[in-house]
Amino acid sequence: MPKRKKVIKSINTIFLALITSATVSLNAQENTRKKIDGVVAVIGDFVVLESDIDKAYVDLKNQGINTSEIKRCELLGNLMETKLYAHHAIQDSLPVLDIQIDAQVNQRIDYMKQNLGSEEKILKFYRKDNMIDFKAELAEILKNRALSDEMQKKIVQEVAITPDEVKQFFKSIPKSDRPQIGTEIEMAQIVIEPKPDVKEVQTVIDRLNSYRDDVLNNGASFATKAVLYSQDPGSRAKGGKYVISRKDPFAKEFKEAAFRLQVGEVSKPFKTDFGYHIVTVDKVLGQKREVRHILLVPEITSEVLNKYKSVADSLRINILNEKISFADAAKQYSDEKETRADGGLVVNPVTGDKRFELTKLDPILYEQVSGLEEGNISSILGEQDRQGNKFFKIIKVTKKLPEHIADFGKDYTKIQELALKEKKLKAIKKWQKEKIVDTYVKISKTYNSCSFQGNWLKKQS
Repeated sequence: MPKRKKVIKSINTIFLALITSATVSLNAQENTRKKIDGVVAVIGDFVVLESDIDKAYVDLKNQGINTSEIKRCELLGNLMETKLYAHHAIQDSLPVLDIQIDAQVNQRIDYMKQNLGSEEKILKFYRKDNMIDFKAELAEILKNRALSDEMQKKIVQEVAITPDEVKQFFKSIPKSDRPQIGTEIEMAQIVIEPKPDVKEVQTVIDRLNSYRDDVLNNGASFATKAVLYSQDPGSRAKGGKYVISRKDPFAKEFKEAAFRLQVGEVSKPFKTDFGYHIVTVDKVLGQKREVRHILLVPEITSEVLNKYKSVADSLRINILNEKISFADAAKQYSDEKETRADGGLVVNPVTGDKRFELTKLDPILYEQVSGLEEGNISSILGEQDRQGNKFFKIIKVTKKLPEHIADFGKDYTKIQELALKEKKLKAIKKWQKEKIVDTYVKISKTYNSCSFQGNWLKKQS
């Protein structure tokens, strides 16, 4: 039963994360039976269709999940919860930026291209007529998910927990049911980031200057050049266009350029952490700017990579030979700003403390550190970030804690996290119970016999 509940709770993520080939299966069924795609539920300003439930089933099957024991009522309940959150997120004017949704859509399309080969193959696989409609459908799904996430964040943003509550939570767990804490480590790291050589940087700057000159002096289209040459997947297909405000999460240098320029001006090339840009302003929209940009990223050649790999190797040897301590090496040579000042010590972004459970580490990282004892140093690990930038990493296991039954003193942070999660879950359930009463809800009589976890049928006559 717990496993099944976990599957049901994951349905929302799976369903919203990817548009599957549900249309293929449903179209095939039309040859044997006619089915009206009726509205089965109305939640505020949102509706749930019969086809939404059908798609959810196909989504799960495509993920390799056995759906034989999953009832339509359960799927409908999950979909209604998502609509409830999204409806109230809109009512509360919670921010979901279109630029972020557009970026997510383009990232997913790029991922699909890697797997399927081309836009034509994507459309064929998902049985869609054109990419514009497909992107619009995907954007709507992602936006609803983002709205739902923002609403849930708002519900629990004020939820806090006291040490006494943590203690009472731990005491309420029978000794036989206390969780097993897997082997944990604390670690420090040194990150060596290869930099492009001067020649490659100048090549990129020269290219951007040539685009700028062509636009300013020859009347060339900035948008066309962005489509042809920009390396920003989030805006390339839109001719490099973004609508931004000063509060949007763009690089400081990018916003400074956007709000410094007059309409029609084109900036000189400038650098951000993402690469080199030129920007132009198309429109001033009150406190916002409609801008276009072209991003180029200098190539890191294999020769440069080998050079920096040698630097990392030499540094590791010096640490092993005790010519320099790991902490001092991190402070002097690491390119990671977040950890450098603290001698490379890494904070777990999930828990906020410095412990990492081995089995929850990235598989590549797990392979590197699982066999290390306390005080040991890894070999050189090559990685790359989301932008594709490659770097080298040296890791030291600063502390190793063996597997054990949860202990209040040793594992306070983890117990606190569990207690807080339970309190947040209760807050969400309380909110949901109240909002179901306050929100217009109408469910088809076909589903009146469902036993929903929430009191969705309360308003039914």
